[in-house]
Amino acid sequence: MGELRAVPVTAHRKLHAILPAGVDDPATPSGGNVYDRRVCDGLRAAGWSVEEVEVPGSWPQPGPRALDRLARCLNAVPDGGLVLIDGLVACANPEVLVPAGRRLRLATLLHLPLGVACEDETVRRREEAVLSSCAATLTSSRWTRDWLARTYGIDPAKVHVAAPGTDRAELASGSPYGGELLCVAALTPEKGHDILLEALSEIVDLGWRCSCVGPRREPRFAADLRRRAEQAGLGDRLGFPGPRTARALCAAYAAADLLVLPSRLETYGMVVGEALARGIPVIASEVGGVPEALGSTRHGRRPGLLVPAGDAPALAAALRRWLEDDGWRTTLRRAARERRASLPGWDQTTDRVARVLEAVAA
Repeated sequence: MGELRAVPVTAHRKLHAILPAGVDDPATPSGGNVYDRRVCDGLRAAGWSVEEVEVPGSWPQPGPRALDRLARCLNAVPDGGLVLIDGLVACANPEVLVPAGRRLRLATLLHLPLGVACEDETVRRREEAVLSSCAATLTSSRWTRDWLARTYGIDPAKVHVAAPGTDRAELASGSPYGGELLCVAALTPEKGHDILLEALSEIVDLGWRCSCVGPRREPRFAADLRRRAEQAGLGDRLGFPGPRTARALCAAYAAADLLVLPSRLETYGMVVGEALARGIPVIASEVGGVPEALGSTRHGRRPGLLVPAGDAPALAAALRRWLEDDGWRTTLRRAARERRASLPGWDQTTDRVARVLEAVAA
């Protein structure tokens, strides 16, 4: 983690926050949007003056209009102004960001490096140019920080980890047999719903139901999942209710026994923290920053199980054990409730971000 000078947080600090349009749209929820909103609101509560600008565009692949809008937004900031920009908007656009970095104090809020999901060297070179031009980069996990240093050679002193917070929540009661499974993730190939479907097809002899909550960002992929579920005879046991936010999402967690996150790619996994905040164990892919999100109890016990990414048989075996082994289920539930007490709050996340911004401004 980058070292910061001990700079006290100054009240009424002026910050320009550049965000993708739709950050508050309940129809398109995402961990990145939640993080952006909580940090901006948290900074205001801490005495900062935060001017938000939402930039329309198909980020990270904007058209000329969107790029022009972004350039105008940055040009409107006075010389030396402090800017926090979402990485989805920033990282593909060095033509705009690199010149801005010479005039402004830029910090990037990087949820997912584009180069992690895309190995195209052109994309990676462009992203590296943007991040190298920024005074600081904020990431959600140590895994992302290390990836940036290893892949782009970004100075680790310029990359700072501010792990997502969690809200206090009621404990989920859970069912006696543990069969209420929940997956909270956008329906995209990266989130591995097809792996989950394959794993569930191997345990049809057991009693379970699974709800896959999340927006259908790729309609063809979502339609194929539903078709395959029907063909496998899982239509009445595997549901795709779409996005859920606020009370509806809380209700989904409250009814769950186990969170399943079969992602192929995940820089942190905020839903892991959301589940643990309710004492719900997690079975997830061992990928990216997920092990950090899962963590362990003070006695070193994990509140769940990590399986290799993309390995449907391993996921099926883990789910079978969860459903058949009462003792193991009880052990994981106890560990999840203990881990719940050590989860960071959003106030800690905001404090970390504020200290980074203060150092950039100083």
